[in-house]
Amino acid sequence: METQSHPAPVFFISHGAPTFALAPGQLGPKLSALGQKLTGIKAVLVVSPHWQTRELQVLTTPSPETIHDFGGFPAALYQLQYPAPGQPELAAEAQRLLAQAGWPVSADAHRGLDHGAWVPLWHLLPKADIPVFQVSLPHSLDTAGALALGRALAPMRERGVMIVGSGSLTHNLHEIQPADAPAADYAVEFAHWIRQAVTRADAEALLDYRSRAPHAQRAHPTQEHLLPLLVALGARSAAEEAQVIAGGITHGVLSMESYAWGLN
Repeated sequence: METQSHPAPVFFISHGAPTFALAPGQLGPKLSALGQKLTGIKAVLVVSPHWQTRELQVLTTPSPETIHDFGGFPAALYQLQYPAPGQPELAAEAQRLLAQAGWPVSADAHRGLDHGAWVPLWHLLPKADIPVFQVSLPHSLDTAGALALGRALAPMRERGVMIVGSGSLTHNLHEIQPADAPAADYAVEFAHWIRQAVTRADAEALLDYRSRAPHAQRAHPTQEHLLPLLVALGARSAAEEAQVIAGGITHGVLSMESYAWGLN
């Protein structure tokens, strides 16, 4: 498999609510600006909380459909299509790497792209002309497992595959407010703690965030929307520093802050 001189970048993108596709807020234009500078990307590998499986699966669909896996949103959202092609060859390479690292893994040649994949890419790569495939998030995954998953996938970057962990820096849907509601203090404090840990590359703190971070249980009643951050952290190299992509807080409790590694 061909390699390249500069590894493809790594992102953690907070996709918030599905309406992010229609209401870009602060984050959307910043992702679009970064996307215009990306070169040499052969495919995008997305790990999203909206594809959870018992064991790891890799999406090998040649032409994945756009899945609208949500309900109760504006009709216009269901009309959006992200017709990026798949990349079965590179997906098979990711499957091989995961198996080599000891992960039980299989292929899914029929599934489409869930909104955790296409909604952030709607802004980052709006032309939908770069192939996209996904790796699932096992139900039993914990923070250590997510970090290990990112490390196992990291060699794909040398093949020109950009790795995107898609989630949400905070994700308590029980407390969601109107889009323009003021930011809840607990969400601000939790997001600030995560930013400090990410910019210090403090993997030990992030692995134990549920005990160390302020309001962790409230910010994430369940972990699946933050685990893609650990996947992204695992895929970075030790020399790469995080670039903060500030996104503000929407709906009172959804931090849209995102991060990138390896852009320079």
